[in-house]
Amino acid sequence: MDNIVGALGRTTIRRFNRLAELCALTCRLIAIAVPLPRTGRVLIRRVVVEQLYFTAVQALPVIVPVALIIGVMMIVQFSQLSGQVDLGKIVVLLVLREIGPLITAIVVILRSATAVTIEISYMNVLNEIETLEMAGIDPLDTLCLPRLLGITTAIVSLVLVFDLMAIIGGYAVVKGFTTLPVEGFFQQIAKGVVGADIAVGLLKSIFFGVAITVTCLYHGLTPKEQITQVPIATSKAAVDCFFYCLVINIFVSFIFYV
Repeated sequence: MDNIVGALGRTTIRRFNRLAELCALTCRLIAIAVPLPRTGRVLIRRVVVEQLYFTAVQALPVIVPVALIIGVMMIVQFSQLSGQVDLGKIVVLLVLREIGPLITAIVVILRSATAVTIEISYMNVLNEIETLEMAGIDPLDTLCLPRLLGITTAIVSLVLVFDLMAIIGGYAVVKGFTTLPVEGFFQQIAKGVVGADIAVGLLKSIFFGVAITVTCLYHGLTPKEQITQVPIATSKAAVDCFFYCLVINIFVSFIFYV
């Protein structure tokens, strides 16, 4: 019994320590970002653009079909209940508030977050980060901050694309290829959308971007001695990112709607 209680206590302490370190890293990056460092701004902008291209532009072939499929499925399913519920309001409730930000975050975690963790981990193992520090370059300025700005901006943009494709694209597909009753769909959406829905989607996107980036950077920067530790760190980062996104999703929804 004592061993079980001791193991539980040690696990809890480790988790709280990790959460404190994540919060400290987040505050450090925000402090650097406001304002941007005077030196190396050209390099920071270039890395931000490259991260945007990799995270947002190259993810469009994944986000667009997924958004269309989900939008069509939702409209087809809920149109059967159009006599009992407001179809437009249901779509807004699910897509703008919940499905759009979560699905986008999952795609970014699978594509970009794991890549960032692997990249930073290899730089850590091969002592490239120490080399930057010896040259007088802060890795937080040149490696971490651009990825935070790029991934967060990319998630916000992808959520917007997802919402538009799921609602407008889904309606166009259903209207053009089926005979389901979807008349007055946009009028219902106009009545159902309120400022809180847009604010919730925007806040979740920003918080998801920060949580995903900081978590991946933390696991990548954690000291490693062997390359075989990189896959373990990548797996832990992906799981932690997904868990933190779920917690943030519940927390933001609770604040606005409870």
